[in-house]
Amino acid sequence: GGIAIALAVQNVLGDLFASLSIALDKPFEVGDFISTGSISGTVEKVGLKTTRIRASSGEQIVISNASLLKDTVSNFKRMQTRRVVFNLRAHPDTPAALAAKVPEAVKAIIEGLDQVVFGRAHLSKYDQNFIEYEVVYTMQTADYDLFMNTQQAILLAAMQMFAELNISTAPRAQQLLLQEAPVDAAPELPAEGRVRPPATLRSLPHGA
Repeated sequence: GGIAIALAVQNVLGDLFASLSIALDKPFEVGDFISTGSISGTVEKVGLKTTRIRASSGEQIVISNASLLKDTVSNFKRMQTRRVVFNLRAHPDTPAALAAKVPEAVKAIIEGLDQVVFGRAHLSKYDQNFIEYEVVYTMQTADYDLFMNTQQAILLAAMQMFAELNISTAPRAQQLLLQEAPVDAAPELPAEGRVRPPATLRSLPHGA
């Protein structure tokens, strides 16, 4: 009994000290969007023992303050810029002369957008199934909706760019699967299962 009580008191004190740490250090405040471990959402309340977080999917998550501070906490509300890294892929049989045009074309796309600073675009991988470009840019704002709109605009423009350069974006493995997929012949039905054609199409006895 004494051990159980001691452990309970230890847990309560741990949460209280964690609450004090949150109050003094202010790693996040009510209204901040945070992520820690597998949890992410908007902070709704910071109590003495627990913190309540509203997840993007709608449910409220209640987590003890001690558990919350055991992991690294990312506070997206205080983000000033957003560095974005993503990849574009093309068919490995793309001629080198065309493949070399992609980085400059991507650079032109990104530099034409607002609140975006182009970082780099390089051909970073080449194997039997695809060639891959790594693209880096920085958003000059932390606004998530603006980031998603920008990323969408870049990807749509990249699709158009690949089409204009006549570069296929389908990987070799996918093309081989499409080309080599067997066409199954229709199974032969037994005689009793066959449908007899209508009388107008059957060979009728002469004079019928």
